[in-house]
Amino acid sequence: MQITEHMAIEITPNEGILNVELIAKGKLTHEDYMVMIPMIEQAMKSIPNVKVNMLLNALEFEGWELEAAWDDFKFGMEYKDTFLKIAIVGTKKWQEYVAKMGEWFMHGEVKFFYNLDDAKEWIA
Repeated sequence: MQITEHMAIEITPNEGILNVELIAKGKLTHEDYMVMIPMIEQAMKSIPNVKVNMLLNALEFEGWELEAAWDDFKFGMEYKDTFLKIAIVGTKKWQEYVAKMGEWFMHGEVKFFYNLDDAKEWIA
């Protein structure tokens, strides 16, 4: 479901695990996060002791505005214990480096992929 000009999201609960597929396009803004974060938080609250698997399709992602990057970091830090797996799919080396930096902060597994099918297989 398209939620903003730059984001589409699909949230699917599955036996105590919340599967989140996010498509990011262009440059993400603070306004994008003000729509996305409450959607994910509401879904997380609906499952006791929830764990999250997230697939981020960043094939058309160009980066963040400064405030949006801060929003992303704060969200990740607040829920770092909630994520089991985060698969990031992109086309650029800098995206791979950002994914590797995410490994330092998240308690779950974070992996970068250049192929969407490989990421979907891993996160399943």
